[in-house]
Amino acid sequence: MQAASQRTIAAPGAPLPSRRERHSTVAAASRNATEAAHPAAGSLDRRTFLSAAAAVAVTAAWQAPALAIQGLVAGRIPGVSGPDDEGNMTYTRPEGKSGGHGVGWSEIQRYSFKVPQSWQEVPVSIADLGGTEIDLRYNSADEGTLQVVVAPVLRFKDVGINSNITVEDLAPPENLIAGFAPELFGVPLNEGDVLDMQVVQKDGLPYYIYELTRHRLVTATATGNRLYMLAVRCNSLQWRKSGDKITKIRDSFRVPPKVDA
Repeated sequence: MQAASQRTIAAPGAPLPSRRERHSTVAAASRNATEAAHPAAGSLDRRTFLSAAAAVAVTAAWQAPALAIQGLVAGRIPGVSGPDDEGNMTYTRPEGKSGGHGVGWSEIQRYSFKVPQSWQEVPVSIADLGGTEIDLRYNSADEGTLQVVVAPVLRFKDVGINSNITVEDLAPPENLIAGFAPELFGVPLNEGDVLDMQVVQKDGLPYYIYELTRHRLVTATATGNRLYMLAVRCNSLQWRKSGDKITKIRDSFRVPPKVDA
């Protein structure tokens, strides 16, 4: 696995903005058309957070395979393989999985991450209270919880339907985490919540890596016209026992870059 350059960005001194999460159900039959023509209500707030970011030139060419298929199967489809030498399973998003989006979505890359064997997938659906952008949940009573959010960038940034963007095209790290913290954790981001932010390259894609207070870890990247975020959290006791496992989950998250046709 490639992990090229890495730079640390100081947390902003001013209070970060907050956003109220929407909990609307979106009809699935014509989902892609709806994303472009009728953005969800919460997208207006996201534009406030993210429109301040200066656009960065889109990476010209991708080297990895696309591996992007979104089928018509709702509910939970197992996607784990392994374990490896450290006892971790590898979760790879199955072809045909719909997550909490309903059917009809397209161009969802087959992201992957490492997860301990004791963790269990928690089924999500279009009725999930976390919103229709929740793609996956995992849980361990002893070690913590994680979720993956897949968000169409058309809901909060004006780009072409067939755009191929990176996370740096959307917003700087501090704006992105401020815009999505309510969705990921149920509360706005407060001043001082960001302990560390980094930008790391994996397979030609930039990733934003965050450590927040209260043992909340996040990674985010974007390719095609989707933003992908993995958030994992635990309590203080779990962190003392399994903090290294929580960190490995976050750092193992990878999304195959979309290859333009």
